Amino acid sequence: MTTGFFSDERCFWHGGGNYALTLPVGGLVQPTFGGLPENPETKRRLKNLLEVTGLLATLDHRSAPAASDTELARVHPQSYLDAFRAASDDKGGELGLRTPFGPGGYEIAALSAGLTTAALRAVLRGDLDNAYALSRPPGHHALPDWPNGFCLINNIAVAIEAARAEGLAQRFVVLDWDVHHGNGTEAIYYEDPDVLTISIHQEHNYPLDTGDADDQGRGAGLGYNVNLPLPPGAGHLAYLALTERVVLPKIRAFRPDVILVACGFDASGVDPLGRMFATSETFRQLTRMVKEAARDLCGGRLVLSHEGGYSEVHVPFCGHAVIEELSGSPIHAPDPLAQTLHKRQPGPRMDAFLDEWILDLARQHGV
Repeated sequence: MTTGFFSDERCFWHGGGNYALTLPVGGLVQPTFGGLPENPETKRRLKNLLEVTGLLATLDHRSAPAASDTELARVHPQSYLDAFRAASDDKGGELGLRTPFGPGGYEIAALSAGLTTAALRAVLRGDLDNAYALSRPPGHHALPDWPNGFCLINNIAVAIEAARAEGLAQRFVVLDWDVHHGNGTEAIYYEDPDVLTISIHQEHNYPLDTGDADDQGRGAGLGYNVNLPLPPGAGHLAYLALTERVVLPKIRAFRPDVILVACGFDASGVDPLGRMFATSETFRQLTRMVKEAARDLCGGRLVLSHEGGYSEVHVPFCGHAVIEELSGSPIHAPDPLAQTLHKRQPGPRMDAFLDEWILDLARQHGV
């Protein structure tokens, strides 16, 4: 098996603005040392850990060209791209909500989309069995003309539309397990029956007004948008049960040509922007389940694109576990937080509550 790993140092150079966590600095909000939680360190430290354990050397490690203007314009209107480029060519700025960027931000965002596009293209052409794109800035919140939630370009959508234009695939699954709702990807494909979008997220974390289970698509796309909100406090068993009972049946019924994962690690039990209790083992087993589904349904074609995850300590171990599983490597990075998070998992009464919650989601989505 050949697993691709797509990254580029320039993506770590994307810079945000004057924020304290998710709040603009000013008034009574004081500056913080770290600024925005979407900073280079979580991604860079994941790559560092892969290098130190030797796992990176077993992967097909590549960079990629930036997504072209034509590729970006298949998803984002030219008016938005022109405004983004103009601000980027000047001093940077902010065009949406919590999406600051510095000079050159347009080129870095296009490169981030290019990494995911190249990963998908290589898998669909049979050059790689599967692939992981360490994309930054992330993409799943970016609507066509309104960036938000740290996302400026919708990386996965740009990749899908490139694959469509090149005739490489027709039916796509996008499984999003970032702790926040994938509102941008949902908006882009809400009426599209050839892209099944599935979002597992903490209910009403971000955005506050999207991600409800009854938002299931419109027109020809009705039934092809699957929102799976979980209450705060859900942990390892809830994520696995929800995937087994709802996600996998939906994917099997759809029979995709390829599966893409919007791979956020902010459902980790120590993430500052989530209130869930997933562990590195959770992400490993989710990867295993989706990898097996891809093997059975679409020749193993599976691409993961990095999204959120804001614990500089824990994201590298979660990502390493995913890439271990994706590549089938015996190289292991023991998670120093594993025992702590195991002891913090929900108890029996919470498990019973979550079981009923998941059954209700299954009923709402007809599985």
